[in-house]
Amino acid sequence: MRVKTGVVRSRRHRKLLKQARGFYSGRRKHFRKAKEQLERSLVYAYRDRRQKKRDFRRLWITRINAAARLNDLNYSRFMHGLKLANIELDRKILADMAMNAPANFTKVADASKEALAK
Repeated sequence: MRVKTGVVRSRRHRKLLKQARGFYSGRRKHFRKAKEQLERSLVYAYRDRRQKKRDFRRLWITRINAAARLNDLNYSRFMHGLKLANIELDRKILADMAMNAPANFTKVADASKEALAK
């Protein structure tokens, strides 16, 4: 018996081409190119969901380091002082504090310095 895949194939193609909307040139119009690009795009999306977390952590550390240096500390000594002082603020909060509330960050830095001095 002969099986024709017309409806099934066109449905599958349409579904994939709908996902490829926004791609450039033939990558949104031609099924094979769209399929290849979509596979690659999904790999990038999966990878970058994880990489985003690393990138933000790097940004926070850079901001904390800059603010700590304004208070005569470097990043590692600042963080070590916080640990000794039992101040449990994560890097996201510290970076936000460094940007938006420098006076509060200075108080935290002073507490870190005191803990280091002991």
